[in-house]
Amino acid sequence: MQRFFVETYQIEEENHCIHVTGADVNHIKNVLRMKQGEELWISDGGTKEYRCEIEGLGDEEVLLHIIYAQEPNYELPNRIYLFQGLPKADKMELIIQKAVELGAYAIVPVETKRCVVKLDEKKAAKKTARWQQIAESAAKQSKRMLIPKIHEVMSFQDALKLAEELDIRLIPYELAKGMKETKKILNQIRPGQSVGIFIGPEGGFEENEVSQALEKGAQAITLGRRILRTETAGLAILSVLMFQLEND
Repeated sequence: MQRFFVETYQIEEENHCIHVTGADVNHIKNVLRMKQGEELWISDGGTKEYRCEIEGLGDEEVLLHIIYAQEPNYELPNRIYLFQGLPKADKMELIIQKAVELGAYAIVPVETKRCVVKLDEKKAAKKTARWQQIAESAAKQSKRMLIPKIHEVMSFQDALKLAEELDIRLIPYELAKGMKETKKILNQIRPGQSVGIFIGPEGGFEENEVSQALEKGAQAITLGRRILRTETAGLAILSVLMFQLEND
């Protein structure tokens, strides 16, 4: 069943109706060609979702009748931030799509010293808008209760500053201690804690960048004996955390 996101002001629970506006109107009417009486899911971007029936289809609005509401708890108990070094080509699109599916709360594109891709302000804004659309589509497909935020491209220093607000900071590094130590670090993560994961671009982080991250409180972990591509590394640790943190 199709899923869409609305703001809370669009929901009138007392009247059992939801007003869908904006680009979703065209998507419902002209792309999906949905008709009056068909059902869909609406998420309020928080903890509640609504099963609805299409009551009216207008040019500017789709009116929905609320059949019932529920709080399904699809989200992880931790807010996970993926700090992703800018990769080449369209790899970022794949990373965002899969990170959203795996439960990431936010994704931060980071420009590091070994990044091949360099974006000026105009290109970065255009890319961010595109990436946010991909995050929204992935959130709808994977039954997320919220749309993960794609932050603007930022420098490694700014990323470290943002990460200072988080409870846990992890940086996979080939010189980190063995898997036993990594398991110990991951097992110490508690429900409710915010977690930041730093992933380098092709070629990884420079040693100086790793040192800076460690000085700011990040913990080095290993992802095993094999060398993972940048588009694989973040998804690997997200998968481990999803398995570990799911509370059902």
